[in-house]
Amino acid sequence: VARNPHAVFARMASWLYPPIPFQAGVHPTAVVDPAASLAAGAGVGPLAVVGPGCRIGARSWVGPSCMLGRDVVLGADVRLVGRVTLGDGVVMGDRCIAHPGTVIGADGFGYAAENGTWIKVPQVGTVRIGADVEIGSNTTIDRGAIGDTVIAEGVKLDNQIQIGHNVRIGAHTAIAGCVGIAGSATIGARCQLAGDAGVAGHVNICDDVVVMARSLVGADITEPGIYSNALTVEKLGDWRRIAVRIRQLDTLARRIRALEGSGPRADTAARSDVSEEHS
Repeated sequence: VARNPHAVFARMASWLYPPIPFQAGVHPTAVVDPAASLAAGAGVGPLAVVGPGCRIGARSWVGPSCMLGRDVVLGADVRLVGRVTLGDGVVMGDRCIAHPGTVIGADGFGYAAENGTWIKVPQVGTVRIGADVEIGSNTTIDRGAIGDTVIAEGVKLDNQIQIGHNVRIGAHTAIAGCVGIAGSATIGARCQLAGDAGVAGHVNICDDVVVMARSLVGADITEPGIYSNALTVEKLGDWRRIAVRIRQLDTLARRIRALEGSGPRADTAARSDVSEEHS
């Protein structure tokens, strides 16, 4: 009898269905710069491009149509499944997995406003990823503007996540699909962000926080716990009534303040609010 059946199942399934082995070496259609180095047992698949100064660790696989910029470093047993793009200087730790369409190290959204136009801010940092990180398809992780974007060990990222420049994510945090994290946000260790949640820029989230689906984190979270600010689904008629009541909250709040006051001025304010509402 297992204390954690799901974990035991995961291990058993891994034994029964191990990853398909790849052939070490460089495919004839791949382009590997002479200044790049491949450790023993590493492989580069068809149509992949490996830039100068790259270091591919032992038994790592650069899948078909991947593109690695300059000075990319992959640890041992890394698997870039296919069509993965790593920008200049990106570092990935041992046993990381990046699924198709992942882009790591593209420029962040950095612009300075001047006279109604935008001036691009050079993005001169890179992305550093710890060991045992898995990144889902079409997820994007921007390079840092000055310092680096940092993903700690054991982080699990779902598909179609946007991580802005200079974001830091703590160890063993799990983030579900379509989450957006704005630049310079910091997320602690062992956190969970459910689908379509959003984190505003420069916000700090402490360790051991769960953010429910479609919630927006617009201010720091300093205590562990479960947080949500999303409304649940309602029947259309019920939702329309709720929406009307939400729009009336400010008027109702002002009327209550007036009614809780004292003297004729309070009564006059209350009557004024009533007149405004009827008009």
